Amino acid sequence: MSEAAPAAADHGVVRFCRSRSAGRRCTRPLGHPGLHRHRTIMWTDAAADPARCPGSDEPDAPAARLADGFPDGRALCPVCLRFVALTEDGRRIEHDTTDAAETATEARRRREWFNTHGW
Repeated sequence: MSEAAPAAADHGVVRFCRSRSAGRRCTRPLGHPGLHRHRTIMWTDAAADPARCPGSDEPDAPAARLADGFPDGRALCPVCLRFVALTEDGRRIEHDTTDAAETATEARRRREWFNTHGW
């Protein structure tokens, strides 16, 4: 909840709260006050899921590429819906369910990928 609001350069990219509970993602805006919420379910920071994505260290393969090569050999984690690197033995690297440092460009490219390849 204490994360800063999105930068002005992020025009067109909506940033939502990164908290999760039982896999549900908070649907409130980034930096919101009070409890986290997903539909009628509400939770506190103390009750939130750990940051580590449960899809970490699972076997996977590189996702289909866009014409320019995006996502550059990374796999799509089916748990957090982020593109993550693979280890040499074809497993998703350990990663968090969200990336506070994610750029607006990465979010836009991921949106393009989903619009091209679907869910």
